[in-house]
Amino acid sequence: MENHRYSDEEVAAVYRVIAERRDMRHFLPTPVAPEILTSVLQAAHQAPSVGLMQPWRFIRITDINIRKAIHQLVDEERIKTAHAIGEYENTTRMAEFLRLKVEGILECGELLVATLCDNREGQIFGRRTIPEMDIASVSCAIQNMWLAARAEGLGMGWVSIFDPIKLGSLLQIPADAKPIAVLCLGHVNTFYKEPMLIETGWKQAKQLSEMVMENQWKNTK
Repeated sequence: MENHRYSDEEVAAVYRVIAERRDMRHFLPTPVAPEILTSVLQAAHQAPSVGLMQPWRFIRITDINIRKAIHQLVDEERIKTAHAIGEYENTTRMAEFLRLKVEGILECGELLVATLCDNREGQIFGRRTIPEMDIASVSCAIQNMWLAARAEGLGMGWVSIFDPIKLGSLLQIPADAKPIAVLCLGHVNTFYKEPMLIETGWKQAKQLSEMVMENQWKNTK
């Protein structure tokens, strides 16, 4: 039987990039080389997608005024999110959230917006009973991009704190398409040793053992 396994070094590299991927918020203004940006986007485009629908679209933001407008939209939603946290939890938690750095939109070398494409309703294969598979497919593309960026020594941050209707209007996205991620990509001074929300004490990660069940659902804490 043919051995399809990669070499030990190659396997280790795959697991290493997965383990060291971070959702970055702090960036250096150093530009990203065009060929590296192309490679990272190509990695995204090689992601799996249900029914080969390839629902991802990426809008590269090169206009500084549009970048500033996106930052303003995110900051507006950041305040609304803080108030929602205060109502759902408590004002102390709201204050803790407001101290978090949730994006690096104005600092990163490249800013991209990942969207779901338009005309998705015609894609039935794999979506008839689970229409959200289009979002799952775009998420796979973003994860590919994240891992490729980390392998290239670049940081990436996924910002989801925005009103999709307002962002769609700003970027003239068709009504039946939808922005799902503002992606900050660029050089960093250092990568977080742990995910930032763990380092800041905002939340603790759960263990794999809490996530794996056998044969049927089992309630966990």
